[in-house]
Amino acid sequence: MLVAKNIVYKVGQKPLLDDVSIEFQPGKLNLIIGPNGAGKSTLVKVLCNQLQPQGGTVYYGEKPVSSIPVLQAARIRSVLSQNIELAFSLKVSEVVMMGRYPHFGGSPGDKDVLACEEAMRFFEVWEMRERNYLTLSGGEKQRVHFARVVAQIWYPLPESTRYLVLDEPLTFLDVYYQFSFMHKLMELRQQQDIVIVGVVHDLNLAAKFADHIVLLHNAKVLAKGNRDEVMTKENISKAYQLAPIIYDNGTSMHLFFE
Repeated sequence: MLVAKNIVYKVGQKPLLDDVSIEFQPGKLNLIIGPNGAGKSTLVKVLCNQLQPQGGTVYYGEKPVSSIPVLQAARIRSVLSQNIELAFSLKVSEVVMMGRYPHFGGSPGDKDVLACEEAMRFFEVWEMRERNYLTLSGGEKQRVHFARVVAQIWYPLPESTRYLVLDEPLTFLDVYYQFSFMHKLMELRQQQDIVIVGVVHDLNLAAKFADHIVLLHNAKVLAKGNRDEVMTKENISKAYQLAPIIYDNGTSMHLFFE
């Protein structure tokens, strides 16, 4: 389990996260939503120990994340950030292999090579493995990075939870690959030792796929729980300053705005 307790993060006197407490369980697709400036990306960076909060603690299982050595953390937790650009020429297969760096010293072993191949096949980028990464479209690059971050935590670890944290992973993707990626996450979450946390902007995708949703607003948790608990007219209106029309037939939910 990934737990954040009473997180406070400020820039000067401005709170970006204000007493945020949440839990993300393995075997579930946990999605964070909220308007621009709500604190989503800041929360992701705190969860990954990229930012140190002024108050509160993040735990991976029973351990504070700040107490876990960097290399050990990289072996159990993989992060897809918003900035995925590379300024140098590499093959797609070499970019994906970057995800395995925490697991070997001088050169990758057979296990590392197999992890990358399976991750590339999983995200449907195997056929472009010999291509120059810099020649790819934005969406193709994004899919390569999906393979990279998942290859990093491809194998289960004895008595340890794996963590996959995704900050706006749907950027650059067309509708087909947005849905494809969300279905891939649904497959991954079936492995009961992976905590998956992602930030998305599309409320309808969150309503369709998420098992657990956190709605941030003005640096605070406005609501958390399943879609019926979070995606209410009152919550969405308060967070986004727009009143939604919500269609819910008990099986699927769709939000419309006029």
